[in-house]
Order: sequence, then structure tokens, then C-alpha cells
Amino acid sequence: MDDTTFWALMDELGRRPGDRHERLAWLRGTLRRGPAAEAVEFQARLEAACAVVATDALWRAVRRIEGGLCSDDGFDYFALWLVAQGRRTYEAVLADPDALADVAEVRALAGRHLREWRDDEWPEWEELDYVAQEAFDELTGRGDDAQEAFHEALDALQEASADPVEGTAGAAGASGAAVRTGTPRLDALFPAAAGS
Repeated sequence: MDDTTFWALMDELGRRPGDRHERLAWLRGTLRRGPAAEAVEFQARLEAACAVVATDALWRAVRRIEGGLCSDDGFDYFALWLVAQGRRTYEAVLADPDALADVAEVRALAGRHLREWRDDEWPEWEELDYVAQEAFDELTGRGDDAQEAFHEALDALQEASADPVEGTAGAAGASGAAVRTGTPRLDALFPAAAGS
């Protein structure tokens, strides 16, 4: 799976109708139509795209949105959610974390207490991290050892290539342009006291 194919899947996932469960079912079905190795390649690209998200500026932005409550796992799930928004949103937010203020799902949370957010409204998507392995399991029919086989294949792929996801760093990473760190629009949407 090349970079273009990966982002085409993420773009489609981001705009598909239905709830998250239905959208993941679509992605799983799409991955099941290819070879098992493609599911592993998808996971490698997903993990690399998520790794690029781990910047101090984005940590601050997510903490702002989530009222300072973002855990390490929560940030990992945010990275998955961000990748699933599609390439344009992903690259815009990497270049300027304040671009999160333009994302409809984030704007829908503004002015509401965290306790009022439904589970599927949080800008986090843990389940996306399992879809490739589930497709791999179904494709290989390996039963109990499928998880181990998936991770062995993933490790081998990641070790074989120093940069398995060329281009995934987005516009800011590719150009070396400075990433903005201030978030005045997010600050306005999510005042510091909103989550407390």
C-alpha cells in the first residue's frame, strides 16, 4: 500500500456517512478485499502518521479541547482520530494546531461541559487502531496465533524500511516550515475553565 492509497482510504473514511462503527466496518471490508500483507502495510502507515502528530503544540491543543484531561492513551487515540479526518485536515492541523477550530466535530464540542460529550463525540478513535489486525485475522484464518503473526509482520515491515511512509509527515514536515504553536481560535472556543 503506497502513500496515495493510504490517504485515499483515510479521505473516504473521513467523509463516509454513518457512525464510527459503520465506517470502520467499511474500512475493514475494504482491507479484507486485498491481500493480508496490505492490511499490515496499512497499519504501518497509520502508526507512522500518528507518530508525526506527537508534537508539543498538538498536545497543548488537545489539552485545551479536553479541559486539560488528555492522558497519554487519550492523545494516541486523538492522533488516530486526526488521521481519520483525511489528509487535508491532518496536514492543516500539523502545520497549525489552531486549525482544529475549523473541524466541525471539534466546534460541536465548544461551550459544552466534558460530561455532556457522548463517547462517539470525543476527538479520539481507539478502535481505528485494531481494524487492520482484524482484517488480517480474517484473511489469514490463523486463529489464536493471528495477533502474533500480525505484529511479527508489522515489525518486519517497519524494520525493513527506515521510512515506510514517505510523504506522511504532511506539508509542514515535508517543507520544513515552522509549525504554529499558538491556538487563539481554540482558546476562544474552549476557555480554560470550560472543562473544570
